[in-house]
This record gives sequence, C-alpha cells and structure tokens, in this order.
Amino acid sequence: MARLFGTDGVRGVAGRDLTAETAMALSVAAAHVLGDAGVFTATGSGRRQRPVAVVGRDPRASGEFLEAAVVAGLASSGVDVLRLGVLPTPAVAHLTAALGADFGVMLSASHNPAPDNGIKFLARGGFKLSDAVEDEVERRLGEDWDRPVGSAVGRVRDAYGEVDRYISHVLTTVNGQLDGLDIVVDCAHGAAHMVAPEALLRAGARVEAIGARPDGLNINAGHGSTHLDKLQQVVVSRGADVGIAYDGDADRCLAVDHTGAIVDGDQIMAVLAADMHAKGTLAKDTVVATVMSNLGFKLAMRDAGINVIETAVGDRYVLERMKSDGFNLGGEQSGHVIMLDHATTGDGLLTSLHLLSVMARTGTSLQELASIMTPLPQILINVKDVDRGKSAVNELTDAVAVAEAELGETGRVLIRPSGTEPMIRVMVEASSKDQATKVAERLADVVRVACV
Repeated sequence: MARLFGTDGVRGVAGRDLTAETAMALSVAAAHVLGDAGVFTATGSGRRQRPVAVVGRDPRASGEFLEAAVVAGLASSGVDVLRLGVLPTPAVAHLTAALGADFGVMLSASHNPAPDNGIKFLARGGFKLSDAVEDEVERRLGEDWDRPVGSAVGRVRDAYGEVDRYISHVLTTVNGQLDGLDIVVDCAHGAAHMVAPEALLRAGARVEAIGARPDGLNINAGHGSTHLDKLQQVVVSRGADVGIAYDGDADRCLAVDHTGAIVDGDQIMAVLAADMHAKGTLAKDTVVATVMSNLGFKLAMRDAGINVIETAVGDRYVLERMKSDGFNLGGEQSGHVIMLDHATTGDGLLTSLHLLSVMARTGTSLQELASIMTPLPQILINVKDVDRGKSAVNELTDAVAVAEAELGETGRVLIRPSGTEPMIRVMVEASSKDQATKVAERLADVVRVACV
C-alpha cells in the first residue's frame, strides 16, 4: 500500500481523496500517538489530565467539513480541542508551543488550488512530525480502541482570539518599525488575508492588500506566490517600494522590488544571511539550503564569507539539519525560509517582516539588497517515461562528468529521479541561458536512451 503521508502531510482532492471519514480516522490515530503524553499526565488533584490539541485551517470551503471531522475525531478520543479558526500554518505551529498543546493540526493544501486540501500534524513544540511518527500514525489507523465516555471525552472551545498572540510574537522579533515603507501585500485569498495586513500596519508600513477576499473557492487563484503577475502590476502602478506575496497557508513568501522584478527565496535568504552575518547573529556563519538553490546563491554566500550546507529538496530536511547542527537560518528557492530563533517552521509573515526591516533600517531598496547575488540561468527538463532507478547508470554518469568539466565553476548539473513518477529531472545552471539549455538538452537525450 502506498504511504498515506506525503512530503507535507496528507493531501488530496477534498471529498474524494481526502474525505471526512479519512480526516476523522487520521485524527483518532494521531490522538493515540501524539496525545499519549497528555493522557498520562497527572494533575495536582491526582486525576489524569486530557491531552490538548489546537486546530487551524485555511479558508477553503472544504476546510469547514474537514475541521468538523478532525475536531470530532479528537474529542471522541479524549482530547481537548482549541479551535483557532482561519490562520496561517506557522501561526498554528507557534500557538502549539505557546499554548502548551500536546500537538497541533492544520488543514490546508498550501499553494494547491481550492478543490484540494490537506491535514498536517505538528508535534509538541510546533515542529513537523518525523517520518517515523507519521508511519506510526498510519499504522494505527482503524485499530480497536477503548472509547472514552462521560467526563473522559474531550471538550471543544473556540480560541479565535489567540491569533493576536501570534501577531504580537512576530512583531517582537524585528528591531525598529517599517515607517515610510509603501508595501503591496498579496495574501493569495488565503490564510494570511487578515493577519499579514494587520501585522504590517502595526509595524508602521503603508499597506495595500490584494488577494485578501477569500470566498472559500478562490484561494491561490491568480494571486499569491505562485501567480506574481498581479502583484508586479500593482507595485509598479502604485509606485510602491516593495511587494510581498504569500501562498495559501502563508508558510512561505516571495517578493517584488519597486521595478516589478521578482525576488525569490534564494535572494531573500541571501539578504537575511548577509544582514545576520554583519550583526553577528548568523549561527556558525552558515545558512542551510537545498540542492535546488541557485549556484548564484552559493557563490554570493562564498564571497560574503558565509558557509552553505546543502540538503535534499524539502523544507523538512532543511529543518532537520538546522536542528541537528545548531544553525538558525535556512530555506528553499520557493520561499520557505526558516528562522529557527523565532519559529519552528517556514513562516512567510516572519520572513517578510525581517526582509522589510532590513530595507527600513538601512534605507536601501530591495533591488539593491537583492543584487548581493546574481541568479544563474537555470534550465529544468523533466524526462518522462524512463526508469528513475537508472539515474546512476554509467552512460549518464560519464555524460554528467563531461558537462561539469565544460561548465567549470560557473555552472552546475543536478540529476534527480522523481520520488513518485517514472521521471528523471535534469537541471543545469550555466553563465548563459543558451549554454544551460544546450547542456540540459544533451543530458536529457542521454537519459532517454540510457534509462529505459
């Protein structure tokens, strides 16, 4: 049987792949795995204390019935539930820790279209679950269990006001105000539609919010970090200093400078790393990135005296390396940036506040700040209908070695088998787009012949 959990929780088309029954069953299993610590905690009176879970969601229409199913599953398992309402994933992570909950649950499909939804569980402290814990939750799906009755059943209460605790937290992490900055913020008709404009206004910025009218069906539709055209247009036409775009659950952000040029996650990390390095707050003078980060980022960090540690693709692997080795900044090109001194996961609002703070404090435009790195042209070709298990055959290995010698220090080759499809991804970076394209197409041809 295929693993139910993917790279970021359980996700699928709500009502078809992700049903109310599945949501309830997952919640019961998660209560048994993640709530055990709370079940056996004795109160001062000697009675057992029920575990506590916080539950949040993005504004998708399907989130309403999925939330009801999750809450029912948890409460029927003897878990007290704090229902947080619509708010970003990083807010749920922060409140899991801040409220001392045994675990958290977030209902969102992030940047996916509105028909999709997902369930993400967070461990005590607000961290994502390890693969082993997710496997244990899957293993216990549908198991027989003793159902609590009477005073042992969980109680449910609304805790919508706790969002202010999160806003106050992110604002305390930045020094100084954003006075004078004119910002356009695109909330993707998602979970940040109220939180982000409110936080930026409190920080002193002038704010125009777009993509901030969710109706349950328009999340990520033509707005947000995966659709930057509208933000670019508004920033330029308004003459704003900067634009910020979040995804549906606001765990990542991208930016647009005053000319409408896109500033991606690599560039944002480069700006933050350089600033932290200058202030002496960048742990071990190191930033953690994935193998997909642009070579231009790595070259810029080298020139700035900052080390780069690479991980596999996925923010969870970035976080694991940060936690294990004591680093405090890492992220992905897609805009997932983890600032471990202040958050347990990627946080788009937190990231944007720190980026904007650098602009305000230094009086420097985002265009100038982002010029710390020059992104190299990057070509990605997905070669389909091949045996992804053959990505290390001799013919391909030899061809890659030839390509790497040709590119030298100003280029890079990355061959990655897909984790879910019969596909091998060929990525090439070079000093020019023409060279990157030629090398990528040549390697893709080798893959089509050697990996069948």
